[in-house]
Order: sequence, then C-alpha cells, then structure tokens
Amino acid sequence: MTRKIAIYGKGGIGKSTTTQNTAAAMAHFFDQKIMIHGCDPKADSTRLILGGMMQVTVMDTLREEGEEAVTLDKVRLTGFEGIHCVESGGPEPGVGCAGRGVITAINLMEENDAYVPELDFVFFDVLGDVVCGGFAMPVREGKAKEIYIVASGEMMALYAANNICRGMVKYAEQSGVRLGGIICNSRRVDGERELIEEFCSKLGTQMIMFVPRDNIVQKAEFNRKTVTEFAPDSEQAGVYKELGRRIIENINFVVPTPMTMDEMEGLVLKYGLLDVGETS
Repeated sequence: MTRKIAIYGKGGIGKSTTTQNTAAAMAHFFDQKIMIHGCDPKADSTRLILGGMMQVTVMDTLREEGEEAVTLDKVRLTGFEGIHCVESGGPEPGVGCAGRGVITAINLMEENDAYVPELDFVFFDVLGDVVCGGFAMPVREGKAKEIYIVASGEMMALYAANNICRGMVKYAEQSGVRLGGIICNSRRVDGERELIEEFCSKLGTQMIMFVPRDNIVQKAEFNRKTVTEFAPDSEQAGVYKELGRRIIENINFVVPTPMTMDEMEGLVLKYGLLDVGETS
C-alpha cells in the first residue's frame, strides 16, 4: 500500500532540499519506489532529482493547452533511481490563487492514475505554513495520511511548525491525517537539539531526525544533484539514509497538541531566541 506523506515547514527552511535528499536516499539505499509531487508554485521541488531540469508543470499545461493535454507523458518525468516527478506549478504571477493550483493538480493526477499502488511512497512537498485552504488540501482531504514538519531552532520556524500543527488538529478527525515527527534541519542555533526535543515533547511527537548543517548539501546542489547521487559515501548521505530508514519504519503517528502563544514565547525565551522587549 502506498504511503502518502506531506512535508510542511516555513518558507526557506530547506523543505524541498530535505524532501529530495530523503527521497533519493530511500530509493537508492532501500530500493523504495517513490514519487514526488511538488506543490510549490516555484516548481522547484524535483529539480535535484531531475539533474537541474525545470519540468513542465500541471498548471502551465492546463492553462496553455487545456485539460486534455494534462497526461502523465506530458507532466511526469522520471529522475534519479526511478523517482517519478510532478510539479503543480501555479497561476501567472499576480493572478489567481496558488493554493487552488494545488487542489487542481492533485485532482488531475488522481484522474490520470499517477499515484499507482506499485509506489511505496508519494511525497507532497507543500509550500510554507498552512494559511490557505489550497495548501492545507493534502491535510484537509486526506490526500496525505502522514505529515512531517521541517523546522530548526529559529523562532519563526518554530512558530510556523506550531501553526501547521494547529491546522492538522482541525482536520485530523475528518481526514485521518497524523503527525509523524519533526525533522530538524539545523541552523547551528545554540542549544538547538535540546530546544527541538523540548518543542516536540510539548507537541506530543518526536524529533525524527536532527540533520546537521553540512556544506556538501550546497555542493551537491551546485552540481544539480542530491547528496546521495553526488557523494553516496559521505556522512551527510548517511544522515539522509538514516532519516529515510526512520520514516520507513516509523509507527509513531499522533494528533499533535499545539502550544499556546504564551507557551511558545516561554519556550523561545528559555532558549534565548526572543528578547523580552520583543514580545507582543
């Protein structure tokens, strides 16, 4: 049975990089059959899997050629280790709602039988915070049953993660979606590991992986590759391998218990992320 996972997190947290590197490791080291459906209008959720190629998006095809042109041959490419790649795309800049593009693209992929049972995992790489009905769609309608949130020890990343959990709670009963854990994409903040572990404890979940900051990630990106393809024997490739293993074997899925604003401010104050004069 295909496991469908949505990866959320604050914009700029490294969500797409984490998703692609994890998927590549799962395919390479564990022979998992994987599809990545990019739900960011920038359409860069599959670039490293495809060797830097920016693929034709579902929404561009729909807008320019019509619904009949939205076929798997047109909008789905296959990259590193056989990973299938689809990008939702978005509206023309300044026109329309990008969130609605997510809804439309996922529905069209379902109609085209893109999420075949032979796949072990489908990853939905979703833009930013759950602030729009469109981007909440994988959670709201149960398109994804598992959620992982990419965060760091930075204040705004934690606020975004907490907000995403609030959105999850709203839809958990009707959709059955559950939180699988927090992925800490380290920013080398003082006390970061301890902060994330305490944050996870308060949410009732786990820090499923602490991903250290390593320049090899950027070097691989410069070469238009994931770390696993660029340097499969590196320590960082081993980190993504371990994260992939933990996701494959994970059985700890919960409805989170989001923190109140007072609790959030208390936590960030405890770890020195917020000056007293900055509270609001």
